[in-house]
Amino acid sequence: MTPPSTSPARAPFGARLAAAVKARGPLCVGIDPHPALLRAWDLPVTADGLARFTAVCLDALAPTVAVLKPQSAFYEQFGSAGIAVLERLLVGARQAGALVLLDAKRGDIGSTMQAYAAAYLADGSPLAADAVTVSPYLGFGSLQPAVDTALATGRGVFVLALTSNPEGPTVQHARAAGGRMVAQQIADEAAARNAGVRPLGSVGLVVGATVGRTGVDLSQVNGPLLAPGLGAQGATADDLRDVFGDALTAGPGSVLPTTSREVLGAGPSPLAMRDAALRQVDAIRAVMA
Repeated sequence: MTPPSTSPARAPFGARLAAAVKARGPLCVGIDPHPALLRAWDLPVTADGLARFTAVCLDALAPTVAVLKPQSAFYEQFGSAGIAVLERLLVGARQAGALVLLDAKRGDIGSTMQAYAAAYLADGSPLAADAVTVSPYLGFGSLQPAVDTALATGRGVFVLALTSNPEGPTVQHARAAGGRMVAQQIADEAAARNAGVRPLGSVGLVVGATVGRTGVDLSQVNGPLLAPGLGAQGATADDLRDVFGDALTAGPGSVLPTTSREVLGAGPSPLAMRDAALRQVDAIRAVMA
């Protein structure tokens, strides 16, 4: 299928991500305002506490890091007031020059998937981010409305492929018809949609930095590989070599490590958070050199 033409007002997500990483460094910081963290910052576990937390994160990180990754569920739990805070985050990050990857992990079929695409990827939506995480486990083809909308508007999708939760391998490492691992099929589907795109395709994968060597070939994906798990989840910058191999040196944005608690735990001081993020960038750059 020929992808729809990209919005003339916005470059493709893959190109924008490559430029952001080149300018600011290879790091995505997760914005995960879970109740324990709000309490650690002496904030109430309310929509007001959420708003104050988010404002500090924007001040500390949006002018500095390449990508912010708010976890949608932590905003949704406060209802419409929480969603309003998320909308303000999207606007504030955009104004400060950071890309936003909304961690929503949506996945459905038909008109429902089209509605998710309209919510998170369509021009004019108050929840439209630069990219969104999606789940392919109703079949990769079920994601086509999201892929089409993303490519038409210069946005991106990150498809779950190899996650770090212990239940993941039950599905992701299973063998499909023809003997290919399910995760390999997902990687191949992404690669097909990114074929020939330069400098980087806009259909990315989520591959946990803690999964080790899985036998899945990621070298031909030609799209960004989001690598959650650095820091509190146990992965180090050195673990990236085992998981991603040659993809680490494929160019800016090809592997995008992400961390949350290692940076947010330095708060609520904006300066301390910014310093923690910059230390992570230095450690990752050393591995990717």
